[in-house]
Amino acid sequence: MRTATIKRKTKETDIQVSVNLDGTGIVNVATGIGFFDHMLDLLARHARIDLTVLAEGDLHVDFHHTTEDVGIAFGQAVKQALGDMKGITRYAGVHMPMDETLTRVVIDISGRPVLVFKAEFPRHKIGEFDTELVREWFHAFALNAGVTLHVETLYGENSHHIAESCFKGLARALRAAVAIDPRAAGEVPSTKGQIGG
Repeated sequence: MRTATIKRKTKETDIQVSVNLDGTGIVNVATGIGFFDHMLDLLARHARIDLTVLAEGDLHVDFHHTTEDVGIAFGQAVKQALGDMKGITRYAGVHMPMDETLTRVVIDISGRPVLVFKAEFPRHKIGEFDTELVREWFHAFALNAGVTLHVETLYGENSHHIAESCFKGLARALRAAVAIDPRAAGEVPSTKGQIGG
């Protein structure tokens, strides 16, 4: 089983993230941020990743540190769980609809962390959650997972729907990219013979 647990403790947050890339979408998430919990829940369920996120943060300041640090820990956990990356599909892309919104998400498990994020939110907040933190989470994840990730909302009017289509799009792309390709079992999917570097 491709699993990993990451513990991250700073003066701002205390976080534990566990992932099972070969899971069924079992979720146990508690960050203290309702909307963020919702996004992580749907991410795990649609990626079919078992995910535990237990986070305590300085929410009295704002949600930034907790959101970013969960992204860091989740990215590190995914990278660790992938191990030598032999046999993975590596590339995947999806167009994710959410009512009036359509988002394109494309991922390359490349070992080269790059994020291109193009999504405009009509509102600055979804409930109490700052919409700018969506990009912060994706950046933290991509950087620490070592993936090339392109996220672009092609159109949309509702901020909740835009955020949800980004997270669901990542879920489905990640699900496909980490899947083992039976025709390439035991092979690193790169002409270099290694991912990254």
